Parts: sequence; structure tokens; C-alpha cells
Amino acid sequence: MLSVRYIFRLIQAFVNKFKAIIVVSVGVGIAFFILLNFFVPAINSTTVKIGMVGRFTTNTLPEKITGKISRGLTRVEADGNVVPDTAQSWETSDGGKTWTFKLRANVKWQDDKDLIAQDINYEFSDATIQVLNEKEIKFNLQSNFSAFPIILSKPIFKKGLLGLGDYKVQNISLVGGNVQKLTIKNKQKDKIIYKFYPTEERLKLALKLGEVDMIEGLQDLDEFTSWKTLHINKDIGYNNFVAIFFNTESEKFKDKTIRQALSYALDKETFSEVRAISSISPYSWAYNPQVKKYLIDNEKAKDAKDISVKISTLPNLLGTAEKVARQWKEIGVNTEIEVTPNIPQDFDVFLATVDTPKDPDQYSLWHSTQEGTNISKYKNARIDKLLEDGRTELDTETRKKIYLDFQRFIVEDVPAIFLYHPIFYTVSRK
Repeated sequence: MLSVRYIFRLIQAFVNKFKAIIVVSVGVGIAFFILLNFFVPAINSTTVKIGMVGRFTTNTLPEKITGKISRGLTRVEADGNVVPDTAQSWETSDGGKTWTFKLRANVKWQDDKDLIAQDINYEFSDATIQVLNEKEIKFNLQSNFSAFPIILSKPIFKKGLLGLGDYKVQNISLVGGNVQKLTIKNKQKDKIIYKFYPTEERLKLALKLGEVDMIEGLQDLDEFTSWKTLHINKDIGYNNFVAIFFNTESEKFKDKTIRQALSYALDKETFSEVRAISSISPYSWAYNPQVKKYLIDNEKAKDAKDISVKISTLPNLLGTAEKVARQWKEIGVNTEIEVTPNIPQDFDVFLATVDTPKDPDQYSLWHSTQEGTNISKYKNARIDKLLEDGRTELDTETRKKIYLDFQRFIVEDVPAIFLYHPIFYTVSRK
């Protein structure tokens, strides 16, 4: 008992004698841990400068970027199915004309304020938004639209690109209304600086000059294939396809026999490692692998002999256009190439890369009423009806049957020759 009391008095005497030192030490220790907590993430953080091709405003930034900064009410999985994101559920009681969404609790903006229905600021020309309460919102459409939940996967923002995602906008530079540079940062202080360039050639030069550490979305590697100081990764663009679009209003291409013959003349396996056989991604729940493949057939290709075709194309597809021209010339088609910065008003065929919609609904690309986006100027009553039915049908299995038929009939009619899914390269320094 005496020994315990002795030890206690000894400790008390030590504390009294060195009280000031102990208090200062504890304060220094606390400050050290606070500073450590602040600086260690900064020390371990990374900064990467990424270059991309394109002219974008704050409203048209690629979803690859905006998806890091914010989230939508819904999210689309790889197979095209739509699942909840910041919304926990939704329903329609009238066949897809009115949609009610219920928001998740405890979803916060990057300013730490709760997401409420009044914050939802999607803009639609053919729909109105009605706030029911802080956690419920209703969309009133002009007509039934079964793919509407996928539209709401687009990330939402407050003013100034304030979002709901892991990365927050730290700085943005604009030139003439276009984003020149965008810096985003996460809680670990990892920073990504995006720089945008008008052409692939200018983008490649930026990597050579050290303006960027990495370039994304490159289609033509060119001289980079021989550089031993670079990492090159490739990604197959299953959500894109390269196709030759016929001007179906042209007298020479009104007959589908000619369009089919030109398709039979091309050995499509030679264009890329992944063929595209329709306009829907092979990973979509609506994909039809049983459509006509148009394998090369010189006998059937003879129907296109002696016609003249001008191939209009964008600069990045010039190599593909030259390969198409060589193969058509082999069967007697008089072929020339025109490089253009956009879709000409009048053309024979137009070679282009097209983004595949997240939903199999392709109304804008093929329906006869869509003059601005129907590249082939295609008119087909059967295809129109299938597209109309597909975007109003709510049952997934029934929709799938509709789109299986859509692919079968449109491939048979050949308003476009589907060639391949493009390869996009990411190039970075080792």
C-alpha cells in the first residue's frame, strides 16, 4: 500500500515540477497531428494533366468529365440498364407520360447542403418539372417516352459546376465561351487538369512539348507507336460505330440493291479488329447478333459496277476512306474522296463515327421526321413504326423484341454500311 502511495506522490511531484513542459508538449503534439492530417494527403496526392480534342462549353463537357464532378438521378450500367443514383426510386402511372422520382436522403452537394427536389434543374423543351416536396419531383412529358429515366442519368449541377461527385471544380479557363482548361480536385487532393485542343495533331504536339502528361481519345497513333518512352493503352469504343451513310435521296442510291452491292464489295474484317454489324452496342440488352453480316461477295457486288461515288469524310477517318475507295475500285466503282470538317449539305456517301445512345432508342438517327440528325435522310414506314413503338413500350422484353426487329430490317435495307467499333488510345509518359 505504501509503495503505491509513494509512486502516486512521485508522479504528482513530477507533474508539478514539469507542468509547463508537459502542457507545451501536448499542445505541440496536437498541432503536429493536425498539420500531419493536413499535409500528408497533399504529399501523397497526384496531379495529372490530360489533353483531349474538342471544343466544349461548360454545358457540353464530355460526360467522362462531368461524371467525376456530379451525378444524375439515375445511372446507366454497361449493358444499358438504368438503375437509381441520387434518386432511390421512380414510377409512371400513365404509360410513360408522367414520371415521379423520389430522391435519396443524405445526398449532399459539394457545399455540404442537402440535395432537394428544388435543386433539380434539367431543361427540356417537351417536358415540365413539378416539385411535389423536398424529396419528390414529377416530370410531365408531352408524349409517352419509355427511355426517359436514362435521360436523367445526365449529371446535375448548381451554378458554377458545383456538383455531387467525388471531384470538385477548382479552376476553369474560358476563351470565347469555350473551356480551354479545367482543374478538378478530390478530397485526397488528387488533381486532374484537362486541356482541350482543336485537332489531334495539335493534341499530339501538346504531349511532345510537355503541355500535358496524357492524351485521351486518340484515334490515330501515328509516330507514337515507335516511342519507347510512352505507355499506350487502347479502349474499344463499343458505344460508338463507324459507318458509311448513304444519301438515300440521291437517285443512284434509292435502290437498296445498289447499297447492298456496295456493302458486299467491302471486306469489313480488314478495317478494324472489332466489326460493327448494327447501330446498337454489342453489350446492350437489345443487341441482335443474328442480323445479316454482308460478308464479302464479289458476285453480289457486281450490281454496283460502273457507278461513281464520292466519299465525304472527316480528317480523322481519311485512312478508312482510302481503304473503302480501294476496295470499291476493285469491282469497278469510280471512287473519289472529299475531306470535310462536317456533314455536307449534299453528298453521295458520308463516312463518320457516331455515338451510340445509352438506350436502344435511335429515333433521332433513323426516323423520317428527324431532318437534322437523320444523316442518311432515310425514310421507311416500317422502321418509323418500330422506333415509335420502342420508345413508348414500358415492358423490357417487349421492347427487346421491337429492337431486335429494328436491327434486322435496317441492316437489310442498308441506309448505312456498318464497318467497325473504333479504337481509342490513351497515351501517357512512362
